[in-house]
Amino acid sequence: MTYTVNNNCLFHTDEGPSGATPGETVLFVHGATCDSDDWAAQIPAFAARHRVLAPDLRGHGRSMGASGGFHPRDFAADLAQLIETVDAGPVVVIGHSMGAVVASVLAVEHPELVRAVVAVDHSHGFEAGFAAQIAAAFATPDPIGVATAVLGGLEGTTAGSGYESIAVRHRRRVLGMHPETVREVFLGLFEKGTDLTVRPHAEAYLERRDCPVLTVSAGASLQAKGLDGDWDAAVSPHPYSASLVLDEVGHWLFQERPEEFNALVLGWIDGLPD
Repeated sequence: MTYTVNNNCLFHTDEGPSGATPGETVLFVHGATCDSDDWAAQIPAFAARHRVLAPDLRGHGRSMGASGGFHPRDFAADLAQLIETVDAGPVVVIGHSMGAVVASVLAVEHPELVRAVVAVDHSHGFEAGFAAQIAAAFATPDPIGVATAVLGGLEGTTAGSGYESIAVRHRRRVLGMHPETVREVFLGLFEKGTDLTVRPHAEAYLERRDCPVLTVSAGASLQAKGLDGDWDAAVSPHPYSASLVLDEVGHWLFQERPEEFNALVLGWIDGLPD
């Protein structure tokens, strides 16, 4: 279904258990140049026990043709309005990559709408030099080519994981997007949103999240940033927060190991304090 949100047509699905009162409301937020289909292996498992919202962010998937900005705060403002429109809050926000940044913005700037955050291989904690290099790369005339190269560098290596087909699907999806949208999405992260994504500014921002936060990261992603799970624990002050690091997985770890991911996140949600 679609709603007009901040003058843009936002596609989303709304599912949940039939004939029973659902548990938490869960909002899935995909990453840059992706769409809500990323969560195909999660939606049925979570919808069996919880109300599940899965939108395509503005400019992505079936919400293409959007006008306005593509900063994480723009995406968060859209989702805040969606949550209020469908009377869904407070929600557990599960965000991947850029979607984890959007989830953090929701938690900091719309705390009344957020019950908890699950940040999956998040786009926080980059070094300033790396962010500047990425921003400069996307200022070139071929943002599509740059995006496919960046995504190619995030491919997993787990034997038998089926990651090759996952990577092909994500690259093909980028090829179908408007080049200017791709450019602005990545500049929103690495040039205009450095207070959210680059150390040390990101640390001060993330510490403002008052709700429980579960981070689930690929070990290789943290290592590339010069981080470890202790960094995530330090910026998540709520006592129920937890930081998990998985080895031998790629950026889309929830697609590589869906059963493991679903079980650990559902279990964490079940234990959320009142």
